[in-house]
Amino acid sequence: MVVELFIARRYLKAKRKQAVISVITGISVLGVAAGVMALIVALAINNGFRQELQNHLLGATSHVNLMEIERGQGIDNWRAFLERFRKVPGVVAVAPALYGRVMISGPIQAEGAVLKGIDPAAEMKVGDLLRSIRQGSIGSLRDDGERPGLILGRKLADELGLRLGTLVTLTSPQGELTPLGPVPSFKRFRVVAIFDSGFADFDSLWTFTTLQAAQQTLSLGDVINSVDFKLDDLEQAEPASREIEKIAGSRFSTTTWMERNRALLNALRLERIVTAVTIGLIELVGALNILISLVMMVMEKHRDIAILMSMGMRREQIRKIFILQGTLIGLAGTALGLALGYGLSWLGDRGRWIRLDSEVYGLSFVPFRAAVWDGVWVAAAALLVSFLATIYPARSATRIAPAEVLRYE
Repeated sequence: MVVELFIARRYLKAKRKQAVISVITGISVLGVAAGVMALIVALAINNGFRQELQNHLLGATSHVNLMEIERGQGIDNWRAFLERFRKVPGVVAVAPALYGRVMISGPIQAEGAVLKGIDPAAEMKVGDLLRSIRQGSIGSLRDDGERPGLILGRKLADELGLRLGTLVTLTSPQGELTPLGPVPSFKRFRVVAIFDSGFADFDSLWTFTTLQAAQQTLSLGDVINSVDFKLDDLEQAEPASREIEKIAGSRFSTTTWMERNRALLNALRLERIVTAVTIGLIELVGALNILISLVMMVMEKHRDIAILMSMGMRREQIRKIFILQGTLIGLAGTALGLALGYGLSWLGDRGRWIRLDSEVYGLSFVPFRAAVWDGVWVAAAALLVSFLATIYPARSATRIAPAEVLRYE
């Protein structure tokens, strides 16, 4: 193998009579490098979007959510109910929640919103959305008389013209039942904090208050309608949810973060596949250039091949020379492409090269997250394609008949 590698390297370095072969060889290296670089960058963007969206989504929602199958009057005696789940394997935090749809009226206009009643201490353990508070503090969220505190998103606050300390009215269609029918309930709140998660769906829709205030607004007793769980490993959400359902009983069902965001995750997964296939075609172009370069090399070096064979070199060794030559081209292109791909990904993420409208995309810039595993399989694919491109030229070289080539020399 040492002799074959030595000859293959000499052929690549040597000046040739036909300059076009050198040009095609250089293009082959650049073609492979371009394919590898483009794939690394594209996959880095895909990974970045997935990680950022996943972080935003999981920061606002729990890993597993438990609710009643048929909507009733809620879960009473919920404190004892929550204790049943604290020893479930993988569960690190449990929090009660009371969700309801309300209309929030501000100085400018009124908007529909999701009201979530929480236990502030427990909520901070299962989610990170309230860690993005930009004005005020969660410590102000307490029941201190007729004006309980309210936390809402920045976008919703801007649309309604709300600031810290502003009084707002929350209207719930789920009011008290009177002889004349259900009557909507009204309650006044004071804005005590404004959060900015960077994710438009949450910043424009969600509001938080204490459990007691939410129960009063929704005209309910001391009940909840949801239990939120945080796991030590979010990828184990499915088995954890099944265990939680067994403990809760047949009245309840669970949803995981993967089920709630299935459409988005499937879209990102499909985009990743399509990206790998389409951009991977660039590697095929590089492989085609390797094929052409080696075919022309065999045609140029047919006399050298004949001399080597007449000196006793076996056909298998001749084949290895050209296989190694094509593999070296692929290896050089792959190394160059990996260096450029990871370098551009690092610079793009650090410098935030591509800006986005956070109101539309939920992110202010395109994140680049190049994964090590992506580099491994992309490099393996590039080297495999480069190797396959050498098979035909290498076999053609072994078919040269030394006597025919040297007869007229």
